[in-house]
Amino acid sequence: MQPDDWEAVRIIYQQGIDTGQATFETAVPSWVDWDASKRRDCRLVALKEEEIVGWAALSPTSRREVYAGVAEVSVYVLASTRGQGVGKALMQALIEVSEHAGIWTLQSSVFPENKATIALHVSAGFRLSGRRERIAQHGGIWRDTVILERRSQITGV
Repeated sequence: MQPDDWEAVRIIYQQGIDTGQATFETAVPSWVDWDASKRRDCRLVALKEEEIVGWAALSPTSRREVYAGVAEVSVYVLASTRGQGVGKALMQALIEVSEHAGIWTLQSSVFPENKATIALHVSAGFRLSGRRERIAQHGGIWRDTVILERRSQITGV
């Protein structure tokens, strides 16, 4: 992913926000804020006929050194290409890039109603590690999230 990709990434992110099932975010952050919150070495875009149709990135989970190898996953796919394997390809590539970057644990917090995203994670080797009940409000409604984790078989072994 390059800074010039931001407009396409922003559109795809907004589509995810619009579903009400992808994130607690209610608006896409500015490029500056998004850029500051993501690891620079683990950002990807998926191309189909030179069009960006998805993106994936990792966010650090903590500034503490002991958690340097733990990151949170974001994968978003253009609405018109969902269900075509773009998310799976991005997830597989993100896992590979993360391991080369020294990440030993990937985690995601997902709304339990988002069955497609949970299935994507499970197919990539993530396991359900817990549920946070009424963790935050989204649109004035208390929402639960499930926590999915994947431990690298290569990094941090």
